Amino acid sequence: MKPAAFTYHRARSVAAAVGLLNDLGDDAKIIAGGQSLVAMMNFRLARPEHLIDIGRVPGLDHIRRDGAALRIGALVTHHAVETADLGTDFAVVSDAMRWIGHLPIRTRGTVGGSLAHADATAEWCLLAVLLDAEIVAEGSGGRRTIPAGEFFQGVFTTALEPDELIVEVVFPRPAPRAALTEYAERRGDFATVAAAVDLDAPRVVLGGVATVPLRVPSAEAVLMTDGPRIPAGEAAAAAIDPRDEPGVSAHYRRALTRTLVERACEEAAAR
Repeated sequence: MKPAAFTYHRARSVAAAVGLLNDLGDDAKIIAGGQSLVAMMNFRLARPEHLIDIGRVPGLDHIRRDGAALRIGALVTHHAVETADLGTDFAVVSDAMRWIGHLPIRTRGTVGGSLAHADATAEWCLLAVLLDAEIVAEGSGGRRTIPAGEFFQGVFTTALEPDELIVEVVFPRPAPRAALTEYAERRGDFATVAAAVDLDAPRVVLGGVATVPLRVPSAEAVLMTDGPRIPAGEAAAAAIDPRDEPGVSAHYRRALTRTLVERACEEAAAR
């Protein structure tokens, strides 16, 4: 299929993009890599009347350390993160990129676009919650920082205001013993279930079991005892309330959750 008709705008700066969002209102969408939005437009699941292209806005393509923190610009591609040397402190971030689609998708898709799309199985969304990320957004009211725990609000829904766009994501603390893993029916498909673990926080986050990336306090409590990893998987499986769906029963999703949390714990411990 082809998308419905729209008007294309190219922004040359963040301020220009914010101005267009403010002028055009709810009928406008930001586009950068387009790997999420264009697919939805092709299926007529999204019908924006205006597209604002920020792909050439300068200053949004950085990856840099700022003391203990890691700062990544909104226009950085998944592949750029995949091939960056983030050191052992943030190896989980670069390693997680291998789960994103296929190489052509990773070379076009952007960090900011994935976060703004807010798919509950998306790797960037899980990483943000896992590592207490701060999403930096700019709008007509200026720049503000939104904690990841408050950013994701529902199915493809975020705390962004209509005139705001993401300019940067900040991971404020290192995570040398963290891992993310997932399972999909075919390589590159959206995950049926994803699990991310940080043994030092401790933190357990699941994707594919709720409308947003889901923290599991009961599994985190198990990790705090520094005991066997298997009970953490069992606690996570017991904590979720999935529904039977075509091809994926609730029982199967719980079993995947248990296995993936255990696997993520093993990978994190091995670091």
